[in-house]
Amino acid sequence: QVRGGVVVDMAGLATVHDVAADRVVVDAGARWSDVLAATLPRGLVPPALPDYLELSVAGTLVVGGIGSTVSRSGAVSDTVIELRVVTGTGAELDCSPTRNAELFDAVRAGLGQVAVITRATLALVPAARGVRRFLLAYPDLRTMLDDGRRLTRDGRFDAVQGAVLAAPDGSGWVHRLDLAIEVPNGQPDDDALLAGLSDDRPAAQRSTLSLPEYLGRLGALEQATRANGQWFLPHPWLTTFVGDAAVEDVVAAELAALTPADLGPFGQVVVSPLRRAAVTTPLLRLPDGELCHTVNLVRIPASAAGADRLVAANRATYERVRAAGGTLYPASALPMSAADWRAHFGPAFPVLDGAKRVHDPRHLLTPGYEVY
Repeated sequence: QVRGGVVVDMAGLATVHDVAADRVVVDAGARWSDVLAATLPRGLVPPALPDYLELSVAGTLVVGGIGSTVSRSGAVSDTVIELRVVTGTGAELDCSPTRNAELFDAVRAGLGQVAVITRATLALVPAARGVRRFLLAYPDLRTMLDDGRRLTRDGRFDAVQGAVLAAPDGSGWVHRLDLAIEVPNGQPDDDALLAGLSDDRPAAQRSTLSLPEYLGRLGALEQATRANGQWFLPHPWLTTFVGDAAVEDVVAAELAALTPADLGPFGQVVVSPLRRAAVTTPLLRLPDGELCHTVNLVRIPASAAGADRLVAANRATYERVRAAGGTLYPASALPMSAADWRAHFGPAFPVLDGAKRVHDPRHLLTPGYEVY
């Protein structure tokens, strides 16, 4: 995992400490499921969460953390109140927007380049009693994208996520929006929520879930892939951000080149709109414009045989995304050079580079990304 170096396993630092009315203190190795186990009984929840809850807190924060509510609450890294870190010089420091702010901005989505997170203070908000969820089917990519844009702009839902899946009969692609809204009391007006949309309404699926059921919705996918062994194979996934003007052309080109076999029976292409202004973490790079879209190739192939080929395909896809003005979400399977990273961070690179010079001048930390 690191040639001639040391891998630090943070799983032992997993304690969830004080839960207050507006915040919780957690150790870096705690999983988000651990955090929720401590906060939900108090009727509280972090305002932003990753979609998969078995990720560690620190592992999420060093890449930013993108989940279903990003347009409402920002990235997970936008909701951190304070961090305790150990820098490359061995100093243990606290940082926040008002204390060691330059270090705070370099640690969040900073790929572990300047410090190791050991503890985080996370914001909390009142938890919803329930969630009303809709799965809407669309005849084509353009119609799905148009409705996703409309819903993201008007804010009628708390979560708007899109996906393209292989049709079960192999006849092509299925286009879908996954929508969710918190329901504090009673049942919402479904007709009002879905007014003006262009989905195939008879095919719409509707459900009301408890908040834990909704937040743990990927658990079924994990169980299914564990049961058939695919969970333990390589995960050659790629997540990018594509500007609104380019997204239809970019996704259509990728779909034309993809095969259902490369995605696997559980795979999909996630295409989800988000409001650019909601994300404020300096090092989490997004395209310019009012809206952009996460474009995530979730490949879950049936064997490990083609993993190298799919990683190479990821690199080619990233080149096309970058040429269209898009950016990378660093939790992706593809090689990046130091020059690639400088281009990726662009005008934000001095934030990271300045902190690196001060807090890790010997370049000891996280060499695997090859930023330096």
